[in-house]
Amino acid sequence: MVNFLESTQLVTATRSLRDFGVIPRIAPGLREHSDDLLRSLYKLILQEVRAFTASGNPDVLPELEQHLRHHVEEICSLLAGQPPGDLAFVRSHARRRAGQKFPLDAVLASYRCIHKSLAEWIRDAALQSANDSAQLRRVVAAVADFTIEYTGAIGTLITSEYVSQTRLLAEAEGDRRSELLNLLLSGYDESDRRAAQLLRRAGYLEQRQSFCVAVARSVDPREMENAARAKRMADAVSEAIRNLPVRVLIGINENLVTVILSGTRRQSGWTAPQSLLADRVYPQLRTVGPAALIGVSTDAPSTSHIPNALTQAKLSLDFASVGERVMSWARIPFRDMLVRVAAEQIQSALPAWLAAFLEADRKARGSLGKTLRAYAKADMNILKTAKDLSLHPNTIYARMQKINDITELNPLSYNALTELLLATDCAIPDP
Repeated sequence: MVNFLESTQLVTATRSLRDFGVIPRIAPGLREHSDDLLRSLYKLILQEVRAFTASGNPDVLPELEQHLRHHVEEICSLLAGQPPGDLAFVRSHARRRAGQKFPLDAVLASYRCIHKSLAEWIRDAALQSANDSAQLRRVVAAVADFTIEYTGAIGTLITSEYVSQTRLLAEAEGDRRSELLNLLLSGYDESDRRAAQLLRRAGYLEQRQSFCVAVARSVDPREMENAARAKRMADAVSEAIRNLPVRVLIGINENLVTVILSGTRRQSGWTAPQSLLADRVYPQLRTVGPAALIGVSTDAPSTSHIPNALTQAKLSLDFASVGERVMSWARIPFRDMLVRVAAEQIQSALPAWLAAFLEADRKARGSLGKTLRAYAKADMNILKTAKDLSLHPNTIYARMQKINDITELNPLSYNALTELLLATDCAIPDP
């Protein structure tokens, strides 16, 4: 393991103090007043770094005092001529602060206080213990070098250890969240005790909760194959819903940013239910950038319905477009939903006349299908259809006759018109 106190600069500063007779003559005086230094350090840090007194964690202050005691002991040992320790106490302190999510900048601010007090304390003791030939300026300079190198080394070490521990904790949290996300999305058997225990510990089996699933991707789906771009999309979605009073579980699943949102449906059996969770998140998701398409499910009453909500969200995503980037399941017209769900299932059952009709419509540059839709939109009114298409009514009649000749269905009648439109919409063009 690397010893941060064996740096060339610190060794040089220590040798200078030894040459001036400061080491080891300074050690007895330092140890005699070590408790005074400890109290001074502790008091200064509490005054200068408010994070320590603002923390509600009962372990922070006792552990700070113990950490300072270790530093005083290490300094006394170094100035007594002993070899440097392995600084295990610094590593341990960094891991504890990272685990408690105590801010690193506050820890580093406390080290600046340590540097200030140590410099004064060692300087005063060094001037008293230096040999008569030692020049005062050189002693003071050597003390300054020693203090700078010591606090610099421990500052580097605690930063490195804190960041490493934070990454480990983030990876562990990411693994846990990924496991939760996959478990909820794929569904689970309630007899699976491990799954139930994991969900219960995470708070997902609490009563009176509702759930909603959202999926997002780039307008160009190929961009989701790039991990960095997919991560940026996930961050953008997370930022959009950050201020909502809902719980968010987000990850990337099957090249889609997948979000499980959960919120309290009602406070108790005596209070009115809150608005639908899907309705609450919809406006916020619309703030995600224009490069995103998003599908949102309707509310699910329990975790067991989340797989169904995922299916809804994916189908909703199919209806999202540049014109309407966020599509909620509840906003999809029933007819469009029916056609989309059924299209792939009934290809073999499509009527025999459909191929001839589609070919004729292609040759007519889409005018036959356009006329059918305009006629339906005009409530089967020929005159209004002609006006909407800027055509003569006789042209509309001629097109309707042509459709009748091809399909043997009279599009002027409701039943035939419905069949023509449904069959046309369900036709999946060849790739």
